[in-house]
Amino acid sequence: MKQYARIFGYLGAYKGKVVLYFVFIILSILFSIVSMGMLMPFLQLIFTGKGMTNDSNNVVIQGINDLLANSLNKRGSVNTLAFICVLMISFIILKNFFLYLSYVVLNPLKNQIVNHLREDLYDKILRLPIGYFNEKRKGDLMSRIANDVGEVEGSVVGTLEGWIRDPLTIVVTLTVLFLISFQLTLFDLILIPVLGLVIGRITKSLKRHSEEVSRKNGESFSIIDETLGGLRVIKAFNIEKLLRHKYYTTSRELLDAKNKISYRRDMASPLSEVLGVLLFTVVLYYGGRLVLRGQLIEASAFLGFLGIFFNIINPAKALSTSFSNMRKGAAAIQRIEEVLNTPVTVDDNPNGIQLSSFKDRIEFRNVFFAYDDVVILDNINLVIEKGKTVALVGSSGAGKSTLADLVPRFHDVTSGEVLIDGVNIRDYSLESVRSQMSIVTQEPILFNDTIGNNIALGKQGATPEEIEEAAKIANAHPFILKKEGGYQSNTGDRGTRLSGGERQRLTIARAVLKNPPILILDEATSSLDTESERLVQDAINNMMQNRTSIVIAHRLSTIRHADEIIVLQKGKIVERGNHEQLLELGGFYKKLVEMQEVR
Repeated sequence: MKQYARIFGYLGAYKGKVVLYFVFIILSILFSIVSMGMLMPFLQLIFTGKGMTNDSNNVVIQGINDLLANSLNKRGSVNTLAFICVLMISFIILKNFFLYLSYVVLNPLKNQIVNHLREDLYDKILRLPIGYFNEKRKGDLMSRIANDVGEVEGSVVGTLEGWIRDPLTIVVTLTVLFLISFQLTLFDLILIPVLGLVIGRITKSLKRHSEEVSRKNGESFSIIDETLGGLRVIKAFNIEKLLRHKYYTTSRELLDAKNKISYRRDMASPLSEVLGVLLFTVVLYYGGRLVLRGQLIEASAFLGFLGIFFNIINPAKALSTSFSNMRKGAAAIQRIEEVLNTPVTVDDNPNGIQLSSFKDRIEFRNVFFAYDDVVILDNINLVIEKGKTVALVGSSGAGKSTLADLVPRFHDVTSGEVLIDGVNIRDYSLESVRSQMSIVTQEPILFNDTIGNNIALGKQGATPEEIEEAAKIANAHPFILKKEGGYQSNTGDRGTRLSGGERQRLTIARAVLKNPPILILDEATSSLDTESERLVQDAINNMMQNRTSIVIAHRLSTIRHADEIIVLQKGKIVERGNHEQLLELGGFYKKLVEMQEVR
């Protein structure tokens, strides 16, 4: 039950409702048993017109006898029969009334548990470091949020009442049966574990097959995500058949795994019913023999015993179904737990210092960074003074983006320190550090919302005038006005209704509106055409005024006026200086310039 600890943990927050559910369900069980128990005086009155004998001094039979005798004296046999019928109906109504109340309490509780689980999973994904997502397929994570949480909702939380109601029903019913006949109930207890053993054998493989279903679901989501994101490439290279075959193969493997689960799960219910009826028949034969020999309670009491015992069959059957569902849902919980238990290597400092303003410098002191034992940055020492522009250049994989990512703490250093104004960046609160920065990446990230809302992401509550002013600085205002809805125009999914240059200028406007003292520009113009690049570069130059800037660039023409250019190779600083100094040095930077014909 260890894998269900989180579910029970969520229940712990609603102790009052859980207790109320227990009260309602116990009352429902008791009224159900009492209504079935009324069969004994009913049958006794029909058969003999009098009460039952009580040679064994059974307290249950004695109580029924007292009730029956009192009613016979007051009402007569026919009216007593009617009285018993009214009691049975009343108890059945009360049973179902309390059962309904238990659902009223439990169903919102189940929905809350699933909601908590989904929110915790989404919150954890937001908190996980960037490096985590480099290893994971996006489709697999989407599958865990959608399919696995749905599986937990249907297979585990959906049968939550069965975890509580059915065992309680069995325990309370057995207690009453012991009071009626200890010998016969003991015989039942010997047979009942056989039912559980057979069902357990059938459902044993459900978890393994469920893991396969979850994995194939993740692969399916990944293929769909890659297809939607790469339709141009797919069509351009005529690889529709290849992708179709890949998706169909995964889809059919998913179908086979689901069918295997269905065969096993669906077998549990009819088999448990057959075993239940077999158990009931064995008890009927065994108890009937004892009654006929005069070795047990009389016939009417035995029939009442059977009526109450039949109450165990359906809960036992439902419990076996719940058990198989739990086995099936265990795989989904395990996949969710893998994400929830992933350590957050870059986490907020709850007692961190608030970085209210950037005053002096950013410093990298003896910084090493390794990922999966591969050294990405090797002994970096660098100071970026306030108001200066520092450019990072080098071949692909040299560590430029990783170095820049250390400033907003997308990663934490393996050893060494990153300091802002002389304080280790880890000693600040994470939110306050990032509030001092804006980032413009090579791929402009826009959300499916209006142009105005996309610009205002960095400053919630910005006025239309502030949004417009930021757009003007970013050279975005003219093209926005040409849109039919202006600033209320929708950008489409990932900004697909805009050109690349337009998307990039909106991200620059977003950075301008936030008005941070530190800017990080990660190859912000490398994917644009010449005209768009000029417009975006002009916007970047406007934005960089009076700010501290870290610029990553492949096109060296965009950084020749940087205060300092840092040349990285294999994670190490191999050259540093301004454009003219590095050209005079005649090293790696000069070779890069000559290749791009920059003078």
